[in-house]
Amino acid sequence: MAVRGELEYGTSAPLREALEENTGPGRVVVDCSGLRFCDSTGLNLLLKARSVMQGDGGRLDLAGLRAPVARMFEVTGARTVFRVYEDTAAALADTPSA
Repeated sequence: MAVRGELEYGTSAPLREALEENTGPGRVVVDCSGLRFCDSTGLNLLLKARSVMQGDGGRLDLAGLRAPVARMFEVTGARTVFRVYEDTAAALADTPSA
């Protein structure tokens, strides 16, 4: 799934719904290459989705983080929580174990 534009309080509902529909033991890769901005609401949404998926035996990975979004993930420490790939192709080529 892909995220574009800004991920904040007023724009997070579609991603939240998509992530809720895809929980479970599988793997979801979120393409963030089109994401220009992410606030604490967006970060918390991704962290919560990751936690739920992990509890269900699944995983949530990110691909294509760009500045300043990548910087926010670094500063908050969230970068160490997610498996982050350079781009979606690299994420899909990797088959990590849960």
